[in-house]
Amino acid sequence: MQLYILRHGIAENAKPGGNDADRALTAEGKKKLRETLRVVQRSGVAPELVLSSPYIRALETAAIAIEVLGYKEAPLQTDVLIPSSDPKPVWEEIRAHKNAESLMLVGHEPLLSTLAAYLLGAPSLYVDMKKGAMIRIDVEGFGPQPRGVLKWMLVPKLV
Repeated sequence: MQLYILRHGIAENAKPGGNDADRALTAEGKKKLRETLRVVQRSGVAPELVLSSPYIRALETAAIAIEVLGYKEAPLQTDVLIPSSDPKPVWEEIRAHKNAESLMLVGHEPLLSTLAAYLLGAPSLYVDMKKGAMIRIDVEGFGPQPRGVLKWMLVPKLV
């Protein structure tokens, strides 16, 4: 399985007393995200399934990814991709979709950097997941512990 891990784009700052889940992408965040995803699209990325955090900025990111990459369905929303989640429930969610050839996960920090390290079998590894960054990790088996191979990482500054 090809796993594409996408961090949401640049979002609004938190408002005093506001709910973090309600923060939306900024115009700049949407623009940079589209630029990055166009590069990804030219490389042939075409997810079979898209899973997203239910937070607004992640759903907006997933919607842009779906549009640019030509995906035809709405993303499946899952709480395992919220910022405070743990990599193990995400792995269980991935395992539940093991028949998909490619899966895109859209979420937040600090989850996504720890998830990448977990999938690579190196939990102490630090992965710097910038806003709008995407990683591809390939996974061949779906046992209790993941064993992934890092194929590439794209950050908006490289676009």
